Amino acid sequence: MSKFFDDLETRAADQRATDLARDLARQIANAKAHAPGLARHLGEIDPDSITTLADLAQLPVLRKSSLGEAQKSSPPFGGFTARAAHEFAHVFQSPGPIYEPGQTSDDWWRMGRFLCASGIGAGDIVQNCFSYHMTPAGMIFENAARAVGAAVFPAGTGQTELQVRAARDLGVTAYAGTPDYLKIILDKADQMGVNLGSIKRAVVGGGALFPSLRAEYADRGIACLQGYATADLGSIAYESEAQEGMIVDEGVLVEIVTPGTGNPVKEGDVGEVLVTSLNPDYPLIRFATGDLSAVLAGQSPCGRTNMRIKGWMGRADQTTKIKGMFVRPEQVAALVGANAAIQKARVIATRHNQRDVMTLEIETNETDASQFEAAILGTLKLRADVILVAPGSLPNDGKVIDDQRSYD
Repeated sequence: MSKFFDDLETRAADQRATDLARDLARQIANAKAHAPGLARHLGEIDPDSITTLADLAQLPVLRKSSLGEAQKSSPPFGGFTARAAHEFAHVFQSPGPIYEPGQTSDDWWRMGRFLCASGIGAGDIVQNCFSYHMTPAGMIFENAARAVGAAVFPAGTGQTELQVRAARDLGVTAYAGTPDYLKIILDKADQMGVNLGSIKRAVVGGGALFPSLRAEYADRGIACLQGYATADLGSIAYESEAQEGMIVDEGVLVEIVTPGTGNPVKEGDVGEVLVTSLNPDYPLIRFATGDLSAVLAGQSPCGRTNMRIKGWMGRADQTTKIKGMFVRPEQVAALVGANAAIQKARVIATRHNQRDVMTLEIETNETDASQFEAAILGTLKLRADVILVAPGSLPNDGKVIDDQRSYD
């Protein structure tokens, strides 16, 4: 089996940039021509003018809430697909509800790249414990296994004793599913006196893979790697055996922006993950995942050359209610953007004497906090206790609103 899924993974930086200029403009043109909902969202933009990530940052952010509203008025896909619903092999429903399309050929969700990087291929039997019911996770990994030549046992979830027996009887060599369900299967096998030593690899997603759990699998001789994907976008990024960050998939473009905005952050800073898909059937542009991550500098030691991110680092939607008023990340971003003296800001919500307290920490070289009071009230619609701190003092964790209240 080849170490790499295809030649795209090892492209030089100048070749990737050349390909990006072609593919990005082509995808914008495709969206405007064939996805009317997305065309309205993008507005009057010349596709040929969008050839770099910097150009892409000029376009509006698409949020899942907007997608859901569009689907209500124009079911099932809101005009955001380039094909009619009956032209897809599957239609899925995720919580919301949000409807997603799917195809059964050509590794449509691009997860095969992740399985290849995990060492899964011809000769393997994958026990696929992702759900095949309503949501696409089961089919995503089904297609991925086919793309690398592996056989699949479509196990789905539940019935753990049967899962154990099937894994033994079939000689399953790899697991696909949530990080913790493999442990449930292995623990049940121990109780039943069944040896599942044939399982050597695991590809997981849909939850956090804690270091202690990965180490427990390693102690059992199972190499466990995690992928980052969504039902809308397919594969976004994935680990390789190097286990140094997550490598961005070749079929998407990833931006890291200040939460609540579309403004890119500096490399290494934590922000919200925006993804542009190059899938011509479902051309989502600057789609906000609501997840936090950061760019990891350099290239993976495994030889793949695309950008890396640090993986999932929390949720970007930090909207909270303080003193009966919603405070949103985009309001904090607007405050910073409108005041040249403010480099960064963070809202902290606490409780004192059974009352909400809002504190605003501001990175600035200024020494008089009172100069910001009117802008804070006008933008956040609430008064705040203001604390001025030196530039670079606030944590690089992507938090714009830190709700520290406890109601125990």
